[in-house]
Amino acid sequence: MPGGPTGHREGMTDLTDEMTRDSDTTSKRVAFLTAPEGVERVELTEPWSAVSDAGSTAELLSTEEGEVQTFDHLDKAETRKVDRVVKDASVDDYDLLVLPGGVANPDALRIDGAAVQFVRDFVASGKPVAAICHAPWVLAEAGVVDGRRVTSWPSLQTDLRNAGAEWVDEEVVTDGNLITSRNPGDIPAFNNAVLEALAHGAGSTS
Repeated sequence: MPGGPTGHREGMTDLTDEMTRDSDTTSKRVAFLTAPEGVERVELTEPWSAVSDAGSTAELLSTEEGEVQTFDHLDKAETRKVDRVVKDASVDDYDLLVLPGGVANPDALRIDGAAVQFVRDFVASGKPVAAICHAPWVLAEAGVVDGRRVTSWPSLQTDLRNAGAEWVDEEVVTDGNLITSRNPGDIPAFNNAVLEALAHGAGSTS
């Protein structure tokens, strides 16, 4: 998987400062949903830092209590403490949902009924949902991409098209309340779209 942690936050400083000054981002809560392992580290940590720097509260949801093991591609990286098990979480408690990628992570999430239902309910609520790399697999499983324009890691395009989506090869795609990106190299654009949606609502663009 291409991309790495270096330089992902370049170009973010001005927008983050703007969002921090925007009272609409303070006291917002952002859920990050992952499986217990197989999470691409930068796709969790970089968006997490972006929303935190903008004054919002980030919380890690998973299918089990304990810790989430992140990876740098195939190599184990840091762990993160789970804040709440997804079956006990409510969409009402959050303003935006982020789905990080990694191959094994969304593959595990899409066979967890509580995780899939949480994603389905979040999309139905109209609140922004942002998925990067392999994470749109979960959107397909939740049945929320029919008629929507999305992107993802290229190997998912057939699955997404079969689920009714219009798949495109762009660094970030916003369609209504869905935000999608292709890979770690797209994180700056992905983060900008997330911050715009957090400050100004679903469907906003930078």
